[in-house]
Amino acid sequence: MTYRVFIVDDHPMVIEGIRSLLSDEKEIEWAGHAMSLATCRAFLQRQVPDVILMDISLPDGNGIELCGEVRRRYPSVFVIGLSTFSQQSFIHKIMEEGASGYLLKNATEEELLEAIREVVKGKIYLSEEASQVMKKDRIPGVVLTRREQEVLELIAEGLTNVEMAHRLFVSAATIDTHRKNLLTKLDAKNTAILVRKAVQLELIRF
Repeated sequence: MTYRVFIVDDHPMVIEGIRSLLSDEKEIEWAGHAMSLATCRAFLQRQVPDVILMDISLPDGNGIELCGEVRRRYPSVFVIGLSTFSQQSFIHKIMEEGASGYLLKNATEEELLEAIREVVKGKIYLSEEASQVMKKDRIPGVVLTRREQEVLELIAEGLTNVEMAHRLFVSAATIDTHRKNLLTKLDAKNTAILVRKAVQLELIRF
């Protein structure tokens, strides 16, 4: 399968460097690039790539907000945050906006390819450095019961309440209660954020 990759970054050297890294990969099709929010929006009105590598700092706005906009308007597009910033707050914010991964601009070719391959499978990818940073962002006092842990893992697999109920031999109402408890414990406003936080906190692994 071929994946169409688009980059949003205002540094020509970064764009050319990544394009060069990906140029020999048969599974990657270079869709193009944008150097601002405006040009990215214009491109997406014409065609939709599979993956967008999204810089956080752009000349006409915020890549984090653009990530959220892209995910709402084009839910089939996977966004990977791309930045020189390894601060916890930047990683956390773009993941909250729906990004499926986060890479630093000094990422190796292997990291870049692994990130693309993982996110198109619906998985979360954090570069090694980003992963280490996020480990420090643990929510104190998060303790899950055995059943909540089981439900969390099944949610991550994409099962519905009814499917989980059949798997665990309980009622769908019981599953719904566990789901609500998990959302509260991890301070997540929806299931997508719940799974992302659970991955970040290493409560589940893919």
